[in-house]
Amino acid sequence: MAAVAPYARQPWKTIYITSEVLLIITLLPVWAVTFLFTRPRPTWSWTQSMLVAVVRRLADMPNAVGAFLPFPDYRAIEPTSNAEGAWIDGVPDLITAELKVFSAVANVAPVRIPGYWYAKKGFPRKPASPVEPNQRVFLLIHGGAFTQLSAHPKCMTSTLPQSLVELSDNATHALSVEYRRSSISPLPDQHPFPAALLDCARRIQLPRNLALALARYLVENKGTADVPLPSPPGHLLLVSPWADLSNSHATPGSAAFTNNADVIGSFYTGRGISAGFPRTFIIAGGAERLVDQIRTLRDKMAKDMEASQVGYYEGTDAIHDYFIFTWHPGRFDVLKAIQEWLA
Repeated sequence: MAAVAPYARQPWKTIYITSEVLLIITLLPVWAVTFLFTRPRPTWSWTQSMLVAVVRRLADMPNAVGAFLPFPDYRAIEPTSNAEGAWIDGVPDLITAELKVFSAVANVAPVRIPGYWYAKKGFPRKPASPVEPNQRVFLLIHGGAFTQLSAHPKCMTSTLPQSLVELSDNATHALSVEYRRSSISPLPDQHPFPAALLDCARRIQLPRNLALALARYLVENKGTADVPLPSPPGHLLLVSPWADLSNSHATPGSAAFTNNADVIGSFYTGRGISAGFPRTFIIAGGAERLVDQIRTLRDKMAKDMEASQVGYYEGTDAIHDYFIFTWHPGRFDVLKAIQEWLA
């Protein structure tokens, strides 16, 4: 990802983070009074408006300084009380077609990565190995624009795998996998594309965008690898997917311009599909900057596939990735929609 973090080096990083924290503290009373009289969205409560404002400022900081929270990465399994770590070996024999060419050009090879198992209450933390062919398991690929966040339970994205196994009637486990995150300029280049995609293409016994890219790779390259590729997943769940890295949806009048109260800033909006894809459910927020491109993705997939195979849920006035925020008022409704789709 070719991004720019102008304050990534010390001492500018510390100076920027300190000044930004002080600015947030200064802005809190201003927001508190402002939101008594007007809200970014008419349906938002005062509390939601305050929380979104704070999260938005914090979410924009990595674009200026690079990753600043010490999330675990692919190099080690960090102990945790609510999940079980497991190493997953690389699969060079499953790398084929364009992905093999991209890997050679970028000088990127598969490596061993960690994953974290989550289990429904009452079940062992980790399923039997190997997973039975007919056993349903969620494979989670965390978000973060390829540069941030983690699969580890200490990261806020961990609410997703645990919620999914509790919602499902016939899937008892979820595996959330790490991948090598890319660096952003001016930090030294590391883990360029397709490192993250290689890390997601594991030979694991399984039937958010990396999930979309992985499904497409499996669908389009049957029979071209040194050994048979795994079948595409039985179902595909895309939560606020970043589907278009071009400028085609960053035009005046688009959500990228008008939804300026979202928790992600304009940084991500300047920067398609699906015959043979598995049954897919797409989640979006009506107030997120990516909603235009997500709707385009929905429409193109529905055109390529049977319309009944593409489900869509858009939360009214909901922000990007609102699923992971336990305080968001729309979270219960989207959980219910996912449960109905899984059934």
